[in-house]
Parts: sequence; structure tokens; C-alpha cells
Amino acid sequence: MAYSVTLNGPGPWGFRLQGGKDFNMPLTISRITPGSKAAQSQMNQGDLVVAIDGVNTDSMTHLEAQNKIKSASHNLSLTLQKSKRPVPVSTTAPRIDSPRAVIPHQKVSEPKHPAIL
Repeated sequence: MAYSVTLNGPGPWGFRLQGGKDFNMPLTISRITPGSKAAQSQMNQGDLVVAIDGVNTDSMTHLEAQNKIKSASHNLSLTLQKSKRPVPVSTTAPRIDSPRAVIPHQKVSEPKHPAIL
């Protein structure tokens, strides 16, 4: 399902783009900068960019899409489509269900004689 987002300019807008006709991949939001204009909108990592300022992106190269976004001075209007794939889980942050965070420089010592339970 497509939805529209309008970011008030000028840039920077606060997102990274990947893909394009030259990469044989749909244009996709690959990263959103925390606290940015993009982060304050409904945009999500992994969403597909269907149109930029009303221009369909199906035949756009990565550079054409970048230039179209950079040329937006007052507002940037994007038509996006929610990704069907789940957003990848960060492997750098400890999982919430971890019993405790292991810090790489700390040695975790095991008892020499574990209790038999």
C-alpha cells in the first residue's frame, strides 16, 4: 500500500537511498538518520520509493533519483510503499532477552567447581 510523505525543506532530509534502474533494484530507503526530518515522518527503513515529487521512479537510475531529491529546495514529496520484508535486526545491540550484556574486553569466568543441581 502506497503512502505519501512531505518533508519540509530545505535539506538535508536525513535518509539514505539504495537501488535504482542501474542496479536492477527498486529504489529503497536504506537508512534513516535519528532525529532527522525523515525520522520525524512516517518513513521506515526498507520502504520502496515509488515517486519523487510526483515523478515515477521505475526507470530512474540511482544518480537521477539522488539529483531529483537534491534539487528539492522547499519541500520534498515522496510516495513510498511499505516494505514486505522485515527490517533486519541490529547485531550490534544486545538483545533484550539476553541475561546480561557481554562486553568483549571483559573475561567471563566460570566457577572451577560448578554446583550440581
